[in-house]
Amino acid sequence: MKWQLNSAYWSSAITFFAFFLTWSFCYSLFPLWLNQTLGLTGKETGLVFATNALAALIIMPAYGVLQDRLGTGKQLLFVLGVLMAAVGPFFIYVYQPLLESYFLVGALVGAVYSASTFGAAVGTLEAFIERLGRHHEVEFGKVRLWGSLGWATATFVAGGLFNLNPDLNFMLASLTGIAFILCLFWLPDSTVRSASATYNKVRLSEVFALFLQAKLWRLSAYVMGVSCLYQIYDQQFPIYFSSLFPTVADGNRFYGYLNSLQVFIEAAMMFIAPYIVNRIGAKQGLLLSGAIMALRMLASGVVDDPVSISMVKLLHALELPLLLVAIFKYIVVNFDSRLSATIYLIGFHVFTQMVTTLLSPLVGELYDELGFANAYLVLGGVVTINLLLSAWWLEGRTGRHSAEMAKMTGG
Repeated sequence: MKWQLNSAYWSSAITFFAFFLTWSFCYSLFPLWLNQTLGLTGKETGLVFATNALAALIIMPAYGVLQDRLGTGKQLLFVLGVLMAAVGPFFIYVYQPLLESYFLVGALVGAVYSASTFGAAVGTLEAFIERLGRHHEVEFGKVRLWGSLGWATATFVAGGLFNLNPDLNFMLASLTGIAFILCLFWLPDSTVRSASATYNKVRLSEVFALFLQAKLWRLSAYVMGVSCLYQIYDQQFPIYFSSLFPTVADGNRFYGYLNSLQVFIEAAMMFIAPYIVNRIGAKQGLLLSGAIMALRMLASGVVDDPVSISMVKLLHALELPLLLVAIFKYIVVNFDSRLSATIYLIGFHVFTQMVTTLLSPLVGELYDELGFANAYLVLGGVVTINLLLSAWWLEGRTGRHSAEMAKMTGG
């Protein structure tokens, strides 16, 4: 039994590591690639992010419902693995030429591929591992930290490779995508049959019924008004960060190193976050995470030197682990846990992508018109207002699921 638990933990950990390693090689410096390599404006970069979000918005619900019906079946994950393995040739020989010659076509094609491979896939993988962890008594937060380590490992070298040739990062992403496929074979199969039989009982009528629940819309309001605006703020942050250094190359390289350090801290925080969230509760965990987001956004509009902006960047290492642990706990405490993948993808990721689709081009134009610092103050103020409203409308429920969640998240 102990070996089975260790196998479930380490197989889940290395799968997360490979996925985020691949994602980071492609997207940790994605804004810099669009701006510096392809020469896109802030508005055009925002449009690329918006189309990516729109594609994820369409694909995520299908992923969520399919994975809920598969339970702990890995068929969908193998499809994602094939897409990840092909990411290098796609970026180099398809995506970049299309963006340079046929921008709108390239944005649409890239959006479908990006969403299918990463944007919609990450929530599917996280929901899969969280569910698998409940079956094997593996704590999600302590497994998810390996995703952060994977991202950090890639970003540590991505900045230097980007200055040499951005294509090197994309080719490494294909290699780690192949590694992800191999990792899937190690994930335990012992509960696949029984779990799938149970989760196949999820009916589409139950999924549609979610939209009649006010508590889903209250959670989504927090996501759209706080978490989503923060993600839009973070999209082009690397461009602003690099501009504060003596040369853009110095900024690119240092951003890679700092991002790596941030994610290593994030991994350590991912280990601690379950204890914090179980101590203060899911709602308070979401509010604390939101407060850190608002602080980082407002501070980014005030500081203007490399050292200070680097300290502000590191705040992300505190916010993300609290958000991820709290959102899963909030879902299991307040909703039917059989629908956890659907709720996580719809209530969190889909609504995030919806707002991102609508606002990314507008925020990109705001950067062009007001400058990054002033735009950050505007965004930070809006997030602060929405955070205060969230303190009123989020569910503060604890009760009968508390013991189960403490066991699941390590509290």
